[in-house]
Amino acid sequence: MKKVFLALTIIYWLRSNAVLWRAAAQPPPAVVIPPDGQEYLDAHNRARAEVGVGPLKWNFQLAKATSLLVRFQRDRENCRFANLTSGKYGGNQMWATGEVVTPRKVVENWVAEKIYYTHDNNSCAPDHRCGVYTQVVWRNSAELGCALANCLPDQSTLAICFYNPPGNVIGESPY
Repeated sequence: MKKVFLALTIIYWLRSNAVLWRAAAQPPPAVVIPPDGQEYLDAHNRARAEVGVGPLKWNFQLAKATSLLVRFQRDRENCRFANLTSGKYGGNQMWATGEVVTPRKVVENWVAEKIYYTHDNNSCAPDHRCGVYTQVVWRNSAELGCALANCLPDQSTLAICFYNPPGNVIGESPY
């Protein structure tokens, strides 16, 4: 009787743990990036690939931070630009009115500064700015999070992206 009980206990233990072992062997569920996030990510990574810089990864914490910020700017600041200088992340923002703004258009607008940037001497053409472009392609940035808000009553849009770690270190080339 003891042998039968012991055998049944061992069989039960093996079956119970086999279920746990199978569950542990399963890969974790895939993380699904929202469509807008994927569009931001794809547009950034196209620009980065053009200059030989590795891809960014979507960071949900950065995306949440940008979402909170654009909603605050929309709801409390009449959709004005946010002050991004005091944060721990790198940041780009764009304000537009009179057009439909998509994540891809936002990034393409920033990347349009590329024509004014000279990599050979890490400079920007006089009377132009290149900082949003160089942040997009900054080689040490690894993570991205972005959001946009549609603002009423002027039908404008404010978009913000955060980068971790930040780029645009004075005196350093982006790539």
